[in-house]
Amino acid sequence: MKISTRVEYGIAALADIAIHSAGGGKVSTPEISQRQQISQKYLEQILMLLRQGGFVRAVKGQHGGYMLAKPAEGILIADLLNILDNNILADASEIEADTGIRPSVKSCLWDRMNACLRCFAEHLTLADFLNMQEAASGDFYSI
Repeated sequence: MKISTRVEYGIAALADIAIHSAGGGKVSTPEISQRQQISQKYLEQILMLLRQGGFVRAVKGQHGGYMLAKPAEGILIADLLNILDNNILADASEIEADTGIRPSVKSCLWDRMNACLRCFAEHLTLADFLNMQEAASGDFYSI
C-alpha cells in the first residue's frame, strides 16, 4: 500500500496537536513544522483540510494556534484518512474482464484486504494511536 505524504504528515500533525495542546493549549504552525520536520507551507495546506474536516480549530492572534476540535477518543482514523486521501479506503477498481482468474483476484484478495483495512481504521481512534505510539517509544522491560 502506498501512503501519501499528505496522509502521513496529516496524522503526525494531528498527533502533535493532541500531545502539545493538552489542557487547552494551542500549538502554532511553526512549532509543528519544526518538531515534525514538515514544510510550513505544506503543513498549512494539511491543517486547512483538517480544519474543514472538523478535526482541529484555529485560534488567531498572538497566542493563537491549533487545538483539537473534539477529544482524541472521538476522532476515528477512518474519518481522518477520508479527509486527507479518500482513495485509501476506497474499494479496488472494477475489473472489466469477467473471464479468467482476475475477477477472483479482486474478490478473494483485494476486496477482503480493503475490508480488513477499513474495519481496522473504523475502530481505531486518535487516542488509540497515541497510546500505541507512546508504548512503542517507551523503554519497557519484561521478565
